[in-house]
Parts: sequence; C-alpha cells; structure tokens
Amino acid sequence: MDLGLKDRVYVVTGATRGLGHASARELVGDGAKVIITGRDEKTVAEAATALGPNAHGVAVDNSDPSAPQSLIAAARERFGGFDGILISVGGPPPGFVADNTDEQWQSAFESVFLGAVRLARAAAAELGEGGVIGFVLSGSVHEPIPGLTISNGLRPGLAGFAKSLSDELGPRGIRVVGVLPARIDTDRVRELDGYAPDPEAARAANEARIPLRRYGTPQEFGRTAAFLLSPAASYLTGIMVPVDGGARHGF
Repeated sequence: MDLGLKDRVYVVTGATRGLGHASARELVGDGAKVIITGRDEKTVAEAATALGPNAHGVAVDNSDPSAPQSLIAAARERFGGFDGILISVGGPPPGFVADNTDEQWQSAFESVFLGAVRLARAAAAELGEGGVIGFVLSGSVHEPIPGLTISNGLRPGLAGFAKSLSDELGPRGIRVVGVLPARIDTDRVRELDGYAPDPEAARAANEARIPLRRYGTPQEFGRTAAFLLSPAASYLTGIMVPVDGGARHGF
C-alpha cells in the first residue's frame, strides 16, 4: 500500500529517540522528508544523520515560544514545503500527588501542554488543505496511570484541545489526530518499570494484562503514526488512536 508520503515534508518534535524517532524513521522510510527536533544539538545532529539525507535536525526546546516558527521555516528552507507536524514530547517526571513539586508541574505544563499548543497553533496557520497535525499523547488520556500524576493531569487536556482543533480546522481540509501509546518497549517505559521493586515481575504483570501478551515495539508505533500522518488516512480526524496491543479493547 502506498501511503502517499513521497516528498511530503513533516516536522517531528522530540525525535532523537523513542517514539518520536521511530515515527520519523517510518516517515523517511516511506519517502517523506522530516525536520526532527530535540534539546541537545549534538544528539539531534546524530539522530538526523542516522535517518539519512531526507532528515535534518534542529535543536530547540518545545517550551520556547520561538520554536514553532523556526521549525516551520526550517522545513520550508531545507525541503521546500510543510505538510504536517507530529508533536511528541518526553514524559514528565513520575510521582504521586504528594511527590511532584510546583516547579515540576510548571515545567511540564510549559513543555508538554503549552509548548504543544503553540506548535499546533503555528502549524494551523501555515498548513493548507491536506495538512495534518498529530499529537503523541498517552493511554492516560482515557485512564490514569499510577505514579504518573503530572501526565495524568496534562495529557487528557491536550487531547481535548486536539479534538477542538479538529473541529475548527476541518472546514479547511486540515486533519488533527492523536496517537496513544501504552506499553511500547522504549527507554522511558523500561525506566518506569524499573521503579518497581522487581522490574521483571512488573513487566510480566503488565504483559499479562495486554491481550497480545507483549509490549509493542517502537517500529509498530511509528508505522501507526506514519499512516495517520499520511494522505492514506485522509478521512480520519479528531480521533485518538490507542497503540496498546488491545489493552483498551478498542474503546
């Protein structure tokens, strides 16, 4: 199946590793060109080099108000266009209600929530018909995850913003989608498992609750994201797609 990605140009934030990098890799693999971002200039450059000539790295922080315009400008200057954005940010610090400080909440709000809103707003102003805005969110959009209180507070609000944006941009032919990873085998998920007294037992217990009885791979997540960003998904908007091995049974 041809996804129609050849020579389309996307910005993928938080793409030096994990789910953002996996998504960028699948986009490039199907013919797209990508601007990838991360905070560290050296790490971004290395990640872009690993993806090949159709990727270019820009070191920015999602919470920087100037980031959206600089990334869109980089897409146009480097690859001659701008067709969409996948907004992915690192997970906020773990902790329960009593553990997280005001400073942690404020920092996470700036990067996870407000930074994403700014990026989406700037993209909406620049995209034409056929453009797409994607958000990498979390299964916490539907159900809180123990020990991830900040994420549980911010991700559902961002999903609500994305759905509102899809209503506003639909008449212009611009789509808005969310991708909801659950137990995907990334450094972040292994780190979270590591907080348990017995990480191997924690992983086994999590796998037992997943109908497919295993964690997903970053590649499986990236393929889903690439499809949702592609013209092949041209009639999908305003949806939150779980990539979770059936853990939510499709709801």
